Amino acid sequence: MNRKLVHTPEGVRDLYGRECSDRKRIMEKINSRMKSYGFEDIDTPTFEFFDVFAEEISNNSARELYKFFDKDGQTMVLRPDFTPSVARCVSKYFLEDNSAVRFCYSGKTFLNTHNLQGKLKESTELGAELMNESSIYADAEMIALLVESLTSTGLTDFQISIGDADYYNGICEEAGIDNETESEIRELMVNRNTFAAELVMVENHMTCKYIDLIKSVSTCIGDASILDNAGEIVSNEKSKAAIKRLKDLYKVLCSYGIENYISFDLGMLSKFNYYTGVMFHAYTYGVGDAIAKGGRYDNLLERFGKSAPAIGFMINIDDLMTALYRQKVEMEEEQLSVIIEFDDETFDKSLSEAQELRRNGESVILRKKK
Repeated sequence: MNRKLVHTPEGVRDLYGRECSDRKRIMEKINSRMKSYGFEDIDTPTFEFFDVFAEEISNNSARELYKFFDKDGQTMVLRPDFTPSVARCVSKYFLEDNSAVRFCYSGKTFLNTHNLQGKLKESTELGAELMNESSIYADAEMIALLVESLTSTGLTDFQISIGDADYYNGICEEAGIDNETESEIRELMVNRNTFAAELVMVENHMTCKYIDLIKSVSTCIGDASILDNAGEIVSNEKSKAAIKRLKDLYKVLCSYGIENYISFDLGMLSKFNYYTGVMFHAYTYGVGDAIAKGGRYDNLLERFGKSAPAIGFMINIDDLMTALYRQKVEMEEEQLSVIIEFDDETFDKSLSEAQELRRNGESVILRKKK
């Protein structure tokens, strides 16, 4: 036998036993919390037309997609992200009136990341999308739902960091940066590589004023008190409106009683360029990246034929499980199976006993004596 066949490819893995059952129970708890907020299940295809995602990602990120062709020569991709798929579906079948649309989902996403990054290429995500609702109350509700979803798993030591894409976008628009250059700068700023971003800005002959402003975005991190200073150093209306929106949002989050989980980060950006306003990430110790990401994407549905505001988030279940295990969060033990052994003479009696126990909700292994 080819020994290579018994191993998984780089970036994917098998799940079994306790780890697999723990994961399913955690996902059920989160899904139950989402249902309590009125969200309904949705299941979109594992692969879609490339064009569903093409405009929302940079050229560099597009190279990370798993692409293939169907029999008609159309370029297809394994989904790298659920949000555009849900937006496509909602645009096609819903939004006939002004009612809000609430969907939650779970499944696999696929990104062909570089092996040296140490990230999984197949990830399990669970998320929620609220569409046709534009208010800060919708923003606050989604952030509150994320907090409750995480606490329902037993996780308590985490922070939700909130930013607003329009703060950075307003500075870029005021500076007159073209789309291609902005995309290049943003990709570097996503990774907090301000040195490389500065080189790009210098090469494009940007003034020191805007170079310093864009660099300062990555340092605007802290509690709600940082919002005052961030509002004072910008002069454009878009950035100032973003600060006002974050202040108003914080008041509503205080009404939910979750302010202890909240901090702010105006340098929060995404390689997916469909975010238009508030963005938020959840962080905890034991994991090197955010365990959940979300934000507002008011222009995305327009691409699929129907304009509607929207906000959503996704939880990376792989990273969440890593955090739960490393923090030694206590989880429910799976019910141990009752073992009933039988031989040829006792089979009928043993089978009857096993069936009765199973009807009563017990897990039973019926095993022939050796």
